[in-house]
Amino acid sequence: MSARRNLMQRLIGAWALESYVEIDAETGATSAPLGFIVYTPDGYMSAQLQARERAPFAGDDPYGGAPDEHVAAGRTYLAYARRFFVGEATGALSHEMAASLFPNWLGGPQTRVVELTDDVLHLGTPTPQRFNGALKLARLVWKRAPLNA
Repeated sequence: MSARRNLMQRLIGAWALESYVEIDAETGATSAPLGFIVYTPDGYMSAQLQARERAPFAGDDPYGGAPDEHVAAGRTYLAYARRFFVGEATGALSHEMAASLFPNWLGGPQTRVVELTDDVLHLGTPTPQRFNGALKLARLVWKRAPLNA
């Protein structure tokens, strides 16, 4: 079995975010959201990340909030989904974007540095990316979620 196929098979399942640190390339400041990422046997993935503290909307309609409520909700959530690939030569993990809260990512890949040991998955951005106006490196640690059985 190739290393690529082995990694793809080992990724299958749901992973709960243990830690997410965005390291500001200039200041070193960090943040720590919550989230889940799921990899399916047929090569698809979905990631959902949110800030730990999110203000609820005043009402119970998810589409009926005030403009400032929607802005705050959008700034504290990130979601994307589609296929995933493991580079044959590099072992880098690539998430292809077919659905994304951030429309600029649609149609393109997001590459991640990956390390997987037992039930702990480490993902990171290979280079700094712009988040909230600053260039940051993202370092995520996921733990395999318990079976829902």
